[in-house]
Amino acid sequence: MSVALQTVKNTLAYDRFWRWLEDHPNCILEAGTEDCFLYDDDDLHWQLGADEDGNRFVQLVHGKQLVGELLIDPPVLFVQARPDATADEPDRFLFELIGGTSEEPYPLCHFLVAHGIEEDGAHPGLSLKH
Repeated sequence: MSVALQTVKNTLAYDRFWRWLEDHPNCILEAGTEDCFLYDDDDLHWQLGADEDGNRFVQLVHGKQLVGELLIDPPVLFVQARPDATADEPDRFLFELIGGTSEEPYPLCHFLVAHGIEEDGAHPGLSLKH
């Protein structure tokens, strides 16, 4: 399945997004792929990391019990960001990790987050401020 790409101002580099997300794991409301969804809950927490090969993963954990895990298959071309149009709460943002080729991009997975990445004067464009 290919996707319609949003304008360039709504995209950011995958590494930059991941660094920001690692600082905001408690802000993740949902993570998923075409086949699997993980939803946040008061009794659960998110862990983000990378394996010995540098492949990144997201885990949803209850205490010390793994509830679910998403492995992010590289390469990720970029991350597409937009406000969540379906949310009752207006500050929620949907971040889609886009893979494939520039000719045929497709979504690898998504993150629904309680807020977006904000702009500030010190960092033109998107900053990593919360």
